Amino acid sequence: MVGKRRKDDWGFPNWGGYEKSQEAVAQKECDRHGCEEAGLCPAPKSPNSPDRWYFCQKHAAEYNKGWDYFEGLDKEQAAERQRTEQRDANAYAEASHYGWAGGTGDGGRTADEMLALEVLELEADADFAAVKKSFRIKAKAVHPDVKPGDKEAAKEFQKIQVAYEVLKQAEERREWMGNNS
Repeated sequence: MVGKRRKDDWGFPNWGGYEKSQEAVAQKECDRHGCEEAGLCPAPKSPNSPDRWYFCQKHAAEYNKGWDYFEGLDKEQAAERQRTEQRDANAYAEASHYGWAGGTGDGGRTADEMLALEVLELEADADFAAVKKSFRIKAKAVHPDVKPGDKEAAKEFQKIQVAYEVLKQAEERREWMGNNS
């Protein structure tokens, strides 16, 4: 009787031997004929079907353009689904009014960004160049190297630094998402 065999890839980190290779996995292409983009957006082949097409973003939008959300439902079911969707949308709008959805309500800046702008004494529509300029001016005035031993200046410098980081991350997020407005 042969006992359990010892694994070859024991230890931490759990790597295989040098002879093993991990080849790159081919990414699924868009199911639209002739498209060579990555098929990252699943779309149902038919209503209530588990089978899926995998489209690129462009073709997924094209496919969903003519989609009837209420297909196959009678009038009462469609009306109930419409009421449910409207109720949920209203609840989200109300939550965003109170700042629970992460925004100021106008889609512009978050509450944290608004507080950071107050610390830097800037208007709500200030661009990132103005943020940098204000940060540098204020930081030079209260920097610990300029005012050594001054605890109030050190606290103010930390406050300015945090405000700048909040606005910097928000700007990077906007650039990453393509919202350079």
